[in-house]
Amino acid sequence: MIKRYAGTLLCAALLLPLLSAQTASVRLQDAALQTGASLYWDPLSGSGLLEKNGHQLSFHAGDPLVLLDYNRFAVTDAPQKRDGGVYVTQAFLAAVSELFASEVPEVFYRIGAILIDPGHGGRDPGALDTHTINGRKITLKEKDVTLRVSTMLAEKLKAAYPDKKIMLTRSTDTTLSLEQRVDIANSVQLEPHEAILYVSIHANASLDKKASGYEVWYLSPGFRRTVIASDAAEDEALLPILNSMMEEEYTTESILIAKFIMDGLGAQIGDKSSSRGIKAEEWFVVRNANMPSVLVETGFITNEKEAALLADPEYLRKIAVGIYNGLAAFVTHFERSRGFTGTQ
Repeated sequence: MIKRYAGTLLCAALLLPLLSAQTASVRLQDAALQTGASLYWDPLSGSGLLEKNGHQLSFHAGDPLVLLDYNRFAVTDAPQKRDGGVYVTQAFLAAVSELFASEVPEVFYRIGAILIDPGHGGRDPGALDTHTINGRKITLKEKDVTLRVSTMLAEKLKAAYPDKKIMLTRSTDTTLSLEQRVDIANSVQLEPHEAILYVSIHANASLDKKASGYEVWYLSPGFRRTVIASDAAEDEALLPILNSMMEEEYTTESILIAKFIMDGLGAQIGDKSSSRGIKAEEWFVVRNANMPSVLVETGFITNEKEAALLADPEYLRKIAVGIYNGLAAFVTHFERSRGFTGTQ
């Protein structure tokens, strides 16, 4: 999630002595009990968080760099995965205890903006196909389906979150390049400790006329973006490390958003269409947006049965409600956890 880091590496204050391989270590769960902290652990990204007294310490297995209260960094012994668990040293516990004993910062992370991107538009119709629907020949265009769903989704989000920026990359049948869409996303102004979500809405097509179903895509974890500005840290040598941490966080958040949206769509659509699952791909708009991003494929225009559904305003409303419910679930999860997106 986009966070404004102070960029200060507290090496002098919290740099802990290196311990030998024989140094006693404890399981992460026992460390949480020992310190009286709440433990959150995300096995997918190998990241975790210890929380107590309003403080949070975020970490990744195998990484000596930890994030304190989401705004400063420290170096300690890296948590290690072994024997089916995660282990930390006494030095790590000392850093945790020192943080929990310090004064609580007044920081609250929230979703400040949600940008909805209706795919295609204007001169670019996207996928299209002609079908006989209710006795009439209709040419269904992806650009129309995406705009209708996106408009309904934006209306629901605006009603639910009057304090957040709810934006559309286009609200009419206009042409936007992929680069323009990404530029809009990356230029949204946020307050400190605010984050933005990017949701691209599309409809699918296939040479196989039987292909059907909805799916949600996120950026493949193997792809690496530059998501930290060059002036975000005083030490340039830290930038690759910080960038990797933020990129892993974006991936984790994108997967969670995709899961919540899939659950929301499934609850609304039921057996009218089938879930094709959550998938990873390096789509341009997802690859170049420096924020948690997902791409939703609402169904196949080339499938006659599904095209009839995508031409039905009530069905499109169900899609919009499903996506809305997924986003709302993520917003609640993110803000209640003060910006951490793992699972307990």
